[in-house]
Amino acid sequence: MLSSWGTGLSIDELDLFGAHGGHKSVIHVLPDEVEHCQSILYSMLPRASTSKEIDAGLLSIISYPAFAVEDLNLVNVTKSEIISKLQGRYGCCRFLRDGYKTPREDPSRLHYDPAELKLFENIECEWPVFWTYLLIDGVFNEDKIQVQEYREALEGILIREKNGIVLMPELYAVPPEKVDEEYENPHSVDRVPVGKLPHLWGQSLYVLSCLLAEGFLAAGEIDPLNRRFSTGFKPDVVVQVTVLAESNQVKNLLQEHGINVQSIADIHPLRVQPARILSNLYTMLGRNKNMKLSGRPHRHIGVLGTSKLYVIRNQIFAFTPQFTDQHHFYLALDNQMIVEMLKTELAYLTSCWRMTGRPTLTFPITHTMLVDDGTDIHPAVLATIRKLEDGYFGGTILLIFFFFIHLCYQDRENVLHLPKDAHGDLDCRKLVEQLKECPTLHDQADILYILLILKGADWDTELDGQYGVTVHCLLNELYRKAGLNQEWGLIRYISGMLKKRVEVLAEACTDLLSHHKQLTVGLPPEPREKIITTPLPPEELTDLIYEASGQDISIAVLTQEIIMYLAMYVRSQPSLFVEMLRLRIGLIIQVMATELARSLKCSGEEASESLMNLSPFDMKNLLHHILSGKEFGVERSLRPVDSSSSSPAISIHEMGHSGATKTERSGITKLKSEMKQVRLGCVESVSLLGSTPSSPTSTSPTGSSGDTSWGDRKGQWLRRRRLDGAINRVPVGFYEKVWKILQKCHGLSIDGYVLPSSTTREMTPCEIKFAVHVESVLNHVPQPEYRQLLVEAILVLTFLSDIEVNSIGGIIHVDRIVHMANDLFLQELKSFGATGSILEKDVATGICHFFYDSAPSGAYGTMTYLTKAIIIYLHDFLPSTGCAMQ
Repeated sequence: MLSSWGTGLSIDELDLFGAHGGHKSVIHVLPDEVEHCQSILYSMLPRASTSKEIDAGLLSIISYPAFAVEDLNLVNVTKSEIISKLQGRYGCCRFLRDGYKTPREDPSRLHYDPAELKLFENIECEWPVFWTYLLIDGVFNEDKIQVQEYREALEGILIREKNGIVLMPELYAVPPEKVDEEYENPHSVDRVPVGKLPHLWGQSLYVLSCLLAEGFLAAGEIDPLNRRFSTGFKPDVVVQVTVLAESNQVKNLLQEHGINVQSIADIHPLRVQPARILSNLYTMLGRNKNMKLSGRPHRHIGVLGTSKLYVIRNQIFAFTPQFTDQHHFYLALDNQMIVEMLKTELAYLTSCWRMTGRPTLTFPITHTMLVDDGTDIHPAVLATIRKLEDGYFGGTILLIFFFFIHLCYQDRENVLHLPKDAHGDLDCRKLVEQLKECPTLHDQADILYILLILKGADWDTELDGQYGVTVHCLLNELYRKAGLNQEWGLIRYISGMLKKRVEVLAEACTDLLSHHKQLTVGLPPEPREKIITTPLPPEELTDLIYEASGQDISIAVLTQEIIMYLAMYVRSQPSLFVEMLRLRIGLIIQVMATELARSLKCSGEEASESLMNLSPFDMKNLLHHILSGKEFGVERSLRPVDSSSSSPAISIHEMGHSGATKTERSGITKLKSEMKQVRLGCVESVSLLGSTPSSPTSTSPTGSSGDTSWGDRKGQWLRRRRLDGAINRVPVGFYEKVWKILQKCHGLSIDGYVLPSSTTREMTPCEIKFAVHVESVLNHVPQPEYRQLLVEAILVLTFLSDIEVNSIGGIIHVDRIVHMANDLFLQELKSFGATGSILEKDVATGICHFFYDSAPSGAYGTMTYLTKAIIIYLHDFLPSTGCAMQ
């Protein structure tokens, strides 16, 4: 990561042999890989790793000597975390629960078990060397107060020899006889110097800091690249976009609209090639048969790499970005999706371009960007070119150039009435004959699927007496026709048969993982649901997805698609993923289909078909609405997608604010303030729940008039919980609150799985590892709406961590609390005369459907009943004067 900004770019195109070298001794650093390292660093900070919530060593990364972080806010947050959590009277400890050279350390052991780390809490050794970093940081920031503060602090802890020489000790440790005193009152005990004297690393930095502070050295002399002074300042990047026509036909069509462009042939001798060719060229670098060097592995080249010109064997090459390549995957067949990806990549170029000069993006207008009959440019593409002409597109400043400047099987059998031979087996030759008579592409695809299963992709069909017409060839031809007709369900179906893979699948998966988002594919529970926690090779990742998808090849393809969209969003809109640790693709797809079924008022089967028939652009749009938590609607269009498709087109749009209050729209993320009100009414006052804040519209659990129907808002909160549960969204600070409550009990039991209190001895509250551990227990719950009720119950429970009691019991069964709350809710419903369907329960969980569909807040909200249930469940452990049931 340290090489991500400074080293990576500075050694790019460096000739190892200087003036005596040649093109074979030049180092090439891919700019997209440099940026990928940078994004990993940014997503990790202020944490040091998944197992260390903060580390004083980060000072050398955010400040001198690396200056690897440009975001000043992130630098300041990280520095503040180090000072507040690690700084003591003699320096900073390296990280929380660091046992090195403490009195409780066993020097004969190479490592400690995780549960033993709590032994070192509050007695970690303090290292003066980190104060020298903070002193130097003050010099670079021209913060005289910070410089003076740390100079005086260092003067008080340095060891002075008789000859006047000042020495920097390695660290300061708590004396063995005062360990208990320091543990009870941190930073109260006088420490003693331990370890090397002088500590050469610290001594050298101390001398350097003094030279800087006293003016004998200028900051620029130890930062020759002047990186610190460029941190936080980034000029606007102007992106050059070159529009080229694939052929003269496309060129003429553009001219009819007053847009004069060159074709790819017109710009000879400059050559234009797709990004995959550049990937292949890079594999040649470093290859040497005599030395048995295989060269670079095949890597996807991102938009940073394709936005510059290359000289290869004295010929100039331009490369089109990956998202325009139709060779590997079907997303480039959707013109609206092309436009959306262009906007995303332009924004990425603007924020991430670090090289000299301006980026040049080559945007080809191809035959697939025409309308169905090929007589005109697709409206979405034409509108985009118009916007590009304005010089501003999606927040990006542009220079637009139109002239290149040289700068499943069992079900199918019953539907198709397939021919059998004398033995009752399928007659494949007759199937081939039947293939020619099929009226629709869908029927042809079904027959080819059966032939693929029975005979394999390489079986020669001998269609029309021609040899070499394999099943694979016919599938490719059918794929092309489906692409021309924009039949997305069929395209995904054939893509699954051809085992097509998103070209950037592995990179997309790695992007999500590097932002600390684990993935699961397939539907719960395990082992059907596969968890991805580390980057995987493309082939292994694809095989895992197909395995998790079972026999549904279309789902396997859609899973890849969703992963790619999630990666696009995590790069461009990371705020969408706040408080999400594990993205469960199978549940997300399931919820997307559920949303369509609800909005279109159709069966699950029809909703699944409608989902598969969404264009990539609409699929990405639907995913965004689900991630954002905004209310949205789905409507049928009046006309079908195309004349050959029976599936109606649908439109997805954001809904206005009518029909729901602000609190109700915001979902569980707004529970924090509401919970504080409940805590004030429950823990800090004599009575409970009689004065629970109520919504002005909720005078009874069934409505203000006692009507036993949901009314206009039926399904709103069930849907919200289902969506949040599918994407594993939790309230802000949820995991830290769970850590605190675990210190007051023996563990939390969630649907039969226990989260033990011992984890607090192994992990600190802000470690990613702890959050992942909590998620691993929660994710055993297959129903997303039930999972969210459990999260709500735990959230209410965590407010008891502030009570002045040492223990609130042994193992707390959270699911039992939820069921108790559900029973209290049902009792109250019955007292209001509710009968019939409103009392119906979910068969899988035993929870009332109406309880799932109740808002968290209000006198009759789920929070109220969960609080009552917790007080009943923990009655014996709560202060006798703290709460009273009414």
